[in-house]
Amino acid sequence: MHFFRSPLVARILFPGGLWKGKDKNAVYLTFDDGPNPHVTPWVLELLKRQEIKATFFLVGNNIKQNPELVAKIESEGHRIGNHTMNHERGTKTKLDVYLNSVNEVDRLINSDLFRPPYGRISFWQFLKLLKNGKKIIFWSWLSYDFDNQISTEKIIEKAKKIKGGDILVFHDSEKSFSNLKGSIEKIICEIKAKNLSFKTL
Repeated sequence: MHFFRSPLVARILFPGGLWKGKDKNAVYLTFDDGPNPHVTPWVLELLKRQEIKATFFLVGNNIKQNPELVAKIESEGHRIGNHTMNHERGTKTKLDVYLNSVNEVDRLINSDLFRPPYGRISFWQFLKLLKNGKKIIFWSWLSYDFDNQISTEKIIEKAKKIKGGDILVFHDSEKSFSNLKGSIEKIICEIKAKNLSFKTL
C-alpha cells in the first residue's frame, strides 16, 4: 500500500520531528539521495527555470564522489541536509553505527538538518540526534518517484491534494529519474496555480 500522505501514527510516534512547514502559504520541496551527476544537474536547471528553491538531503558517499555538485547546490541558494553516510535504515542499524554515520556526514557538510533514510529511525536514535542539535525532517507528502510500479500519471493525480505547509519528497537518483522527469514540473506548475510559494527548510 502506498501512503502518499504520512500516516498520523508516525507523527504521533515522533512528535519532535518536523512533518510540516510553518508557512501555510508555501510548500517545502525536498530531494533525497543525491547528489547524482546525471540527475542533480537536471533538477538544478529545472529549479532555476521555475525560480524556486529546494532542500537537498545528501548521502555521504555521494558527497565524496560529487563535491562540485554540493557546492553548486549551495551556490544556487538551496539548502542541504544530512541523509547518513550509506543510506542506512535506522531500524536495522545499531545506535552507535548509525550515529557514527551521521557524524561522518557532518564532517563533510555544515547543516543541522537531518532526514532518516526510508523515514525509518529508532526511538533512541531519534532522541540522541535531537539532543545533538539535529532538526529531524520527515514529510507530509511522498511522491513515490522511486517506484517503477507507479505511473507518472498517478503521481500527478495524487499531487493535486498537496496543500500549504506540506513537505514534499522527491529523489535526485537514477532509479527515480523517469518518474521525476515525467511528473515534477507539472506538479510545480499546479502548486503555483494554487498561489502557493516554495520555501527551503
